[in-house]
Amino acid sequence: MARAPLLQLTDISLTFGGNPVFDGLSLAVQGGDRLALVGRNGAGKSTLMKVMAGLVEADTGERTVPPGVRVGYMEQDPDLSGFETLGDFAAANLDPAERYKVEAASEGLGFDPDRPVVTASGGERRRAALARLMAEAPELMLLDEPTNHLDIAAVDWLENQLSETRAGYVIISHDRAFLRRLTKATLWIDRGQVRRQDIGFDGFEAWRDKVWEEEDQALHKMDRRIKSEGKWAVEGISARRKRNQGRLRALQALRAERASAIRRQGAAAMSLESGPKSGKRVFEASKVSKAFGEKTICKDFSVLINRGDRVAFVGPNGAGKTTLLRLLLGEIEPDTGTVVQGTNLLSAVFDQSRAKLDPEMSLWDSLTGDPDMRVSGKADQVLVRGQARHVVGYLKDFLFDERQARAPVKSLSGGEKARLLLAKLMARESNLLVLDEPTNDLDIETLDLLQELLDDYDGTVLLVSHDRDFLDRVATTTIALEGAGRVTAYAGGWSDYLAQRPEEAAATVEKAKPQEAVRAKPEAKPAARMSFTEKHRLEALPAVIDRLTAEIGKLEELLAQPDLYTAQPVKFAKATEALVERQKALADAEEEWLLLAEKAENEG
Repeated sequence: MARAPLLQLTDISLTFGGNPVFDGLSLAVQGGDRLALVGRNGAGKSTLMKVMAGLVEADTGERTVPPGVRVGYMEQDPDLSGFETLGDFAAANLDPAERYKVEAASEGLGFDPDRPVVTASGGERRRAALARLMAEAPELMLLDEPTNHLDIAAVDWLENQLSETRAGYVIISHDRAFLRRLTKATLWIDRGQVRRQDIGFDGFEAWRDKVWEEEDQALHKMDRRIKSEGKWAVEGISARRKRNQGRLRALQALRAERASAIRRQGAAAMSLESGPKSGKRVFEASKVSKAFGEKTICKDFSVLINRGDRVAFVGPNGAGKTTLLRLLLGEIEPDTGTVVQGTNLLSAVFDQSRAKLDPEMSLWDSLTGDPDMRVSGKADQVLVRGQARHVVGYLKDFLFDERQARAPVKSLSGGEKARLLLAKLMARESNLLVLDEPTNDLDIETLDLLQELLDDYDGTVLLVSHDRDFLDRVATTTIALEGAGRVTAYAGGWSDYLAQRPEEAAATVEKAKPQEAVRAKPEAKPAARMSFTEKHRLEALPAVIDRLTAEIGKLEELLAQPDLYTAQPVKFAKATEALVERQKALADAEEEWLLLAEKAENEG
């Protein structure tokens, strides 16, 4: 006899003041299901999860949970009012003898259960909510962006816990690596419908593209049929008026069906253009040390960052990644050592705390009220990289509609707030991007677009992120904060970091004993030998050469288009200029590598 589903939704319809969020939606979650819940920002993922959790009541339809089945929900903004400490909240529904489960989860997730709720950050509150869910161990777990605010070690702990549980779970996440490892089926929300496919997230994008291709083909056939039937109606209706009323009604129904087809939300029209070039050297840190009391952020740290580098900063929460960024940017002074900034730097900063968004302010006012975007005497226009744009038109580039323009920021989802911040960031001319956790809450399609924009950006990128897939796609250098002041630069992204320093990376991920991660560096070589900066540059150059080679290939492919010169002369000119620039940069990089490699060989 088949077992009843852990949760079943039947003919669910829900409307929030306008178009229906869901209409006639039905789905079931079976025991042992490992489901990814995916869809565009604003498609209704979090709303559907709240319906599944019983926190939002549908207008019509039924939610069914069998007796004895517990459904646990980890929301993005948990309410901890009424609790003294994070541990009190996490253990609220547990027997006192089971509080050890919260202690174990807090160790894995990296938060202090004794921290008072009133002083806890948003990230700590989310980790406490996640610990509460893991400790309670319900038969069905609903997790809404569980990896946000987790460092890579905590994500790894959570992955291990979920891979070993016998419970079913549904996960909303932007973290591709997390979803690939854990999910075996996918729920896809698209224009109010939910489709299920019994493949994990790794197969989602190919499935989505196939569905869209079939949909486009069906609509194309419908358009051709409407055109054909419409021609018949115009040319032959008078002769066949009585006999063909049925065919006319069918044509009207066909047109109505086509008109009611809900158009897919397109990709954001985000664009990112660098301003005037900076100098070749962007930052050079030499023997920099910084400590706050007994906590050492970095000790004798040296690095050279050149124009065009994509540098990722990784390490546990609280290790000091943002502090290290601020040291490089000159916002705080080192205790010892020097930081030299390059010339002609124009920076644009993406703030992980979303502190630059006033929740009570409308999207319209958030843009027009920004001093960097204000157009004198024009209340309905914003300055976008030196050009005036209508505020609604610019918001539409980031997938906001006219109705949302006057809505308060607090009404936005996490992903929509991230897109609004990107709108502010990309309006500025820059040659240095500082991105502190930019991937949180963004949907997969927007992440793909952001990665492509960063690939094509001519400036320099400093990136803090715990999204391993995004780091691998973007970073050319990874700076790891490994504890006790040890900060080391590695060529490439996260996977390259693991490959180059497997023992240290494993210690970071698995939270092994501290002495394994912070053992002393080998004794420095005599001053006459290669400097640290030269060694780092020699390690980093192959990735730079590969990137330049790939960019040259893309530009040559673009310029090979026969009609580009006549159809888009400006684009042709820019591409030609970029090709010459990158060819010269490639020649310089190859020559630099040969000189450094020869020097290293002579030392050996």
